[in-house]
Parts: sequence; structure tokens; C-alpha cells
Amino acid sequence: MDLDPDLAALRALGGFFVLRTAEDSARGRIPTLAESYGQAKSDVYGSPLTFRVEVVGQRLRTREPRVAASIAHQGLAARLWSVALGCAALHGRLPDLEPALLRWDAAAAAPDDLWLTEVRPLPGDAAGLTAAVLDGHLRPLGEALRGRYGVATGLLWGNAGSALAGAARELDRWARAAGRTDVADRARTLTAELFEHPLLSATGTLTGTPFRRRSCCLYYRVPGGGLCGDCCFTRPPRSSPGAASG
Repeated sequence: MDLDPDLAALRALGGFFVLRTAEDSARGRIPTLAESYGQAKSDVYGSPLTFRVEVVGQRLRTREPRVAASIAHQGLAARLWSVALGCAALHGRLPDLEPALLRWDAAAAAPDDLWLTEVRPLPGDAAGLTAAVLDGHLRPLGEALRGRYGVATGLLWGNAGSALAGAARELDRWARAAGRTDVADRARTLTAELFEHPLLSATGTLTGTPFRRRSCCLYYRVPGGGLCGDCCFTRPPRSSPGAASG
């Protein structure tokens, strides 16, 4: 089954899986993710990634830029994994997610608002997913956040693993409720293969769909925050600001 031109099948899976394919011209020019990763300057936001971190920090009421950067990173990683894994499990195909083709509204509410300017079908195997998401997005995104905010490498890859596992759980839940065991099986197989990558295998333990990460995203440092379901901690640590970063 090939990709439909407007990726309509993704809409039934939930907000994190939706990928729009038409830009609202009334909103003006929104930067691409390539620009957001620092490959070019946007003439709208200046630095879209910095702007996004500031927006997330304000919404979470945290004064720690490193915490806001981590949460912003996890949100975008979850969107990218969800779109890619959803398409691959549903269709066996993947749209080209080249950062220059994806526009991102850094001011939008969660989940991150993404749309694709052109649908170019590619193979939807684990190698394609790795190239599209891990290499195409998570590497440059992580480099940008480490450079600007000093977020630890282990934390960022932990976020990536957690985001992938979360996308897989949601897709598995939907597929079983919809009677699409074929989709559930493909999602599980692809996720297991993706976690064989050295950068993801070290992030935690995947057992079926449950996942336990080996790092913390720092959400416990947000006012009123706590521990995520896959956190390495069993209770919020009492520690210095630099702890739990790896």
C-alpha cells in the first residue's frame, strides 16, 4: 500500500502522528527544520530552535534553559518518530523527511506543528527510518542543543529512545483497537530493529512495548513536574542542578 498524497491515514492515529501537506499561506512563511537546526538563518524567528526552547520554558514555568531544551527536544523527537513509524507500519513506505522539506511552527502548542512541502515516497524499512529520523534530524538537533544549552549527549539520546518507544506504544494501542494486528506486528518489528542501533540500544531496555530508559529528561525539575513513566528514577532526586543529565 503506497502513501496517499495528503497522508490522511495518519490522522486516525492521533495528534503526534499527523503530518500536514499543505501550508496555510495566511500564516506567513514558517521556517524549515533545516533552518531551525542552524543550517540557515530564518527571516521570521531569527533562531527558531532558540525561540522554541524559550516558548517551552515559559509554558512550563521553568527558569532552567537546559530543562526547557530537553523537553522541547523530546517533543520534536516524538513527532518525528511518530510520523515515520506510523507511515512505515501502515504503508510500508516513508515520506522523504528531509529537513529542508519539513516546515515547523516553533510558536505552536504541543504537539509540534509540522507540515511537509512535498510527498516523496521512500522505502519504509528500519534503514530508511534510521536515515530519515536519527541521521537526518536527531543528530543535527542534538548537536544544536548541546552547543547552545550544554544538554548532555546521554540525556538527548535517552529522549530519542523514549520518544521512539512512546510512538511505538501508541501505534500498537491504536492498531490492536482497530483490529490491525498487521500494523501492530510491523511497528513492533521495526521498533526492535531500530533499537539495535548503537545510539539507541544504550538508551534503555525495551521489552515488547514497555521501555525503561537509563537517563532522565529532567521533567522532575519543572514546577509541579514529576517522573515520566519510563524514567530511570523511582523518585525525584534531591541533587544539584547538574545531576541526572546523562
